[in-house]
Amino acid sequence: MANLIRKETGANALAVQEAVGQYLTFLVAEENFAINILDVKEIIEIANVTHVPLTPDYIHGVINLRGNVVPVIDLSARLKHRFAEVGKRSCIVLVEVTAGETSHLIGMLVDEVREILEIPPNNIQPAPDFGADIRTDFIQAMARVGEVFIILLAINRVLSLDELSQLNSLAASQE
Repeated sequence: MANLIRKETGANALAVQEAVGQYLTFLVAEENFAINILDVKEIIEIANVTHVPLTPDYIHGVINLRGNVVPVIDLSARLKHRFAEVGKRSCIVLVEVTAGETSHLIGMLVDEVREILEIPPNNIQPAPDFGADIRTDFIQAMARVGEVFIILLAINRVLSLDELSQLNSLAASQE
């Protein structure tokens, strides 16, 4: 997939390089998703996840990351797919989500991290409009890579403000 970007030379190369966005691609429930590489803080192996009772279904649990309690969401369950089955390639993508003036470090359980793609703006299209009853606010855009579409997630909208405050209280109660 990485060879889908046309190489430019000279002044064009600088203009294309400035306009091209880099995205971390990953699989969730056999679907391709991506987030802006600037939103990724770290990618870690799945370690000791502590399950927390009485939390929403999409919360996989919490992990201890260098002395900090970090909530981990099951991105598959959050996106209304099946619950993730942890496999050899499963990992946690750590992202920082901002709600108001507060930022939260959150882990997203994904089935497999694929690669970092450079996607030019002309390959990115707005999220589709399915009507009022279908929620698409978590989709930042759709990226066309060859014949495949990759859903670009709006990481600050994957969780609502209420859900972020629940995760914040969950982390505080585990400290």
